[in-house]
Amino acid sequence: MIVGNIEKLIANNIISTEAKNAKMKVLVGPDTGWEDYVMRVIEVEVGGYTPKHSHPWPHINYIISGEGILMIDGNDNPVKSGSYAYIPQDHLHQFKNVGNEVFKFICIVPKEGHK
Repeated sequence: MIVGNIEKLIANNIISTEAKNAKMKVLVGPDTGWEDYVMRVIEVEVGGYTPKHSHPWPHINYIISGEGILMIDGNDNPVKSGSYAYIPQDHLHQFKNVGNEVFKFICIVPKEGHK
């Protein structure tokens, strides 16, 4: 069992030449008892973005705050606080902050999808 506060977690930069001003905090995963999945919060600064990529696992997302664009297979989808998405495996996707505050979203992936 784990109970925590996101403010106490360390944000790690997303290391990629295709990312800009994006960080990740791990909330729950195999190290804290959720054996097969990892729940993370991604924080994208104003003007920042995650890498444009695809992978052989699906993931789900829930937007906590801010405004962004979720590109899936070349289609731009505006998202904001309260939006959610399911991205199937092998679909090209990217999150971009298009607002005036930090864009934060939950991302849940199977453990093999967490790096």
